[in-house]
This record gives sequence, C-alpha cells and structure tokens, in this order.
Amino acid sequence: MSALLALEVLRKEYRVPGGLFGRRRGALAALDGVDLTVERGECVALVGESGSGKTTLGRCALRLVEPTAGSVRFDGEDLLALRPAELRARRRRFQMVFQDPYGSLDPRQRVTSILEEPLAIHSGLDRAGRRRRAAELLATVGLAPELGRRFPHELSGGQRQRVGIARALAPGPELLVADEPVSSLDVSVRGQILTLLAGLRERLGLSLLLIAHDMGSVERLADRVAVMYRGRVVELGPAREVLSRPRHPYTAGLLAAVPVADPGRRRRRVGNMDVKGS
Repeated sequence: MSALLALEVLRKEYRVPGGLFGRRRGALAALDGVDLTVERGECVALVGESGSGKTTLGRCALRLVEPTAGSVRFDGEDLLALRPAELRARRRRFQMVFQDPYGSLDPRQRVTSILEEPLAIHSGLDRAGRRRRAAELLATVGLAPELGRRFPHELSGGQRQRVGIARALAPGPELLVADEPVSSLDVSVRGQILTLLAGLRERLGLSLLLIAHDMGSVERLADRVAVMYRGRVVELGPAREVLSRPRHPYTAGLLAAVPVADPGRRRRRVGNMDVKGS
C-alpha cells in the first residue's frame, strides 16, 4: 500500500535580490532535496531550529507554497500536476492547523461563521446543516456551543487554537499538517491541545505531519521523527530511537538543548552549538 503523503526530492528556492536595480544575485534553497512519507494513521514529526525549512516543507506538501522542483503525491496522485480547480476539490482531504491561532482566524467573523465557511465550500450542506455541523465541531474540540457567537478576540489563546483545529476538521480531512500548534500558547494550555490532537488522531483515524521544536510534543505524539537542518532531513527514524539514541550530531544538539529543571547544570558543547548538558 502506498503512503498517504509522499514527498520526493522536494526543493524550494527563493530568489535573493541584490545588485543594481535589484537584479537577481542568486537563490536560497529553503528545501534541498527532501524525501519524506506519511503513512495512513501515522504521525511524523518535523523538528529543527527556526529557518531549517520545516514550515516551508509543510506548506509545499499542501501546495500552499509552490515547490521549485520535486514530487508531492497524495494517495498516489501528483498534486503538482493538478490545475487550480482540481486542487481545490482535493483540499478537503488535507488541511493545515496554523501556528498563530489569532492571525489565522478572520477577526471580523464569529466562530460559527468561521467554521461554516469550509463547509460551504466542501460539504454541500444547506445553511441549517452547516450550523448544526459547526456546533458538532465545537463539541469535538471541547468548546461549548455558545462560544460560536463570539469573535476570535473574545477567546483565549487555547480556545482560538481549538477553533483553528475545528476549522481544519470541518471538511473531513485524512491528513492534518500542524505547524507548531502549541508554540504560541501558555505552557499550562499546551498539554490540553496535545491531548486533543492525540484523541482526534485516534478517534478519526487522522494522519498527522507535526511541525515542532518542542520535544515534549514530539515524544507524546510522533511515531517517527524527521530532523531538518538547512533544508535537508539529516536524521529519520522511529521517535523512540531518534529521541533516545540520536545518530546525527545536530539531533544530539537539539535534544541536549531541551531546558532542564536544574538551572545549575553546566553547558557542554555539541558540534558548533552550546547546549545544556549534564
């Protein structure tokens, strides 16, 4: 059986302007030949420091950003070969949960309207049906139905992220790409959102591409971990093995940099990075 999502030799370059009249001087490779798969029902975590290419990969995987080269196949179909109308029809099968739960929601719309919008595009439900489905989605992510009458600015950060997750679930996707879904939330709320994602994955049979730098969320949710560095996957394997026995020095550096409870522990050097150690 083929993977639900398969990326092959994926490359994304950004033009670097400069010189006289802003003429192009070169290109920056945000992705440099990435191969990655996500199986049905699997959670794959992408980890790496800021600028390593994690978010770019997630957006290219859903064609929110156009890759420069390579292949993106969803359920065996080449997404890069689809015309805009064909791609729009497929989007109900793969959705994204964005990092910023406020900036990704329309501040002029009430929560119910935010949830009804993807239903109007993908579901074929009438207005009454969309309203009922919106209430069901709120319940699915643990929110009271009366919150549907509120605007995003009237919600807490955790509540807004739950709305973002509910909106992503509205079309009934098979794959969620979650771009650092807890990084902008209070520590006390992060565990609740991770528990929600874990429960949704099990209950709905979702596949999950989790973009993260928080090793706690990776350990909790991921079946496999892909470590990105400068646009490349430098280590890939089962989460338990990668987190307990990293083989690449960069992975070891990331793990060593995880904050520890004892501030008196001295720093040790891994590669070119200063990280926390014993």
